[in-house]
Amino acid sequence: MDNREKLRKLFARELGIDEAVVVDNLTYNTIQEWDSVAHMRLVAAIDDGFDIMLDAEDVIDMSSFAKAIDILKKYNVEF
Repeated sequence: MDNREKLRKLFARELGIDEAVVVDNLTYNTIQEWDSVAHMRLVAAIDDGFDIMLDAEDVIDMSSFAKAIDILKKYNVEF
């Protein structure tokens, strides 16, 4: 499994949605499941899943699936 698929699975699991819904233009608060509480669960899952620690600015900036990929690239995660 590549890192894009790994991230997609994390999003789906933590938001409680089907993987098919997790596309680049999936954005925060556009679906009921991605609220502030789910966002923090997602951040924790990404930290654990990729063995990193997102800084506060990145947590705030992570507003879409595509943006999450861009942020993870800063932490040397390859996509």
